[in-house]
Amino acid sequence: MRPRFLLVVVLTTLLGTAGLIAPLAVAQKDHHDPLTEEQVEKIREAGIYPNERIKLYIEYVSGHVSVVKSLSNRGKSDARAMHLDNELQDVASLMDELGSNLDEYSDRHADIRLALKALAEDSQHWLIALKALAGEDRFDLSRKEAIEAGEDLADQSQRLLREQTEYFALHKDEKNQERAEPKPDPQ
Repeated sequence: MRPRFLLVVVLTTLLGTAGLIAPLAVAQKDHHDPLTEEQVEKIREAGIYPNERIKLYIEYVSGHVSVVKSLSNRGKSDARAMHLDNELQDVASLMDELGSNLDEYSDRHADIRLALKALAEDSQHWLIALKALAGEDRFDLSRKEAIEAGEDLADQSQRLLREQTEYFALHKDEKNQERAEPKPDPQ
């Protein structure tokens, strides 16, 4: 155990003196949340209302996609490229978060068909906007990740909408529920 500890101390010292730890700390410091504190609070409050929470995510992703669209018409500059890169990262991050929420809500059989219909439609508009953005070296990776996240989200929303339509056709008594409730024992 002691030799490993010594190895960790030596490596940390070497990396620190070589200036390799500082860039990692700066990279962590630069990470930001794609949502404002107010938006995060609204999402928290809507946590028990799946359709409302999904609608909030749709609104916030749409806002970031609108910024991307507005920046695409501006002249090329380093500031524009950096802003686009950040916005595209935010779009991909929010889409991934939304996809995680969809997984959770579908696992608990929350009736989210209303929000899924809106999401299926909006995700197609987002993809059109993201694909229309001409790629540039400074943000091309973020653009590709946002498009991939958008395609995954569009597929997921359409698949879940089909699954939920079938599920609630068989389980009519569970329509409009926030989560599947245990059934009373018929004894």
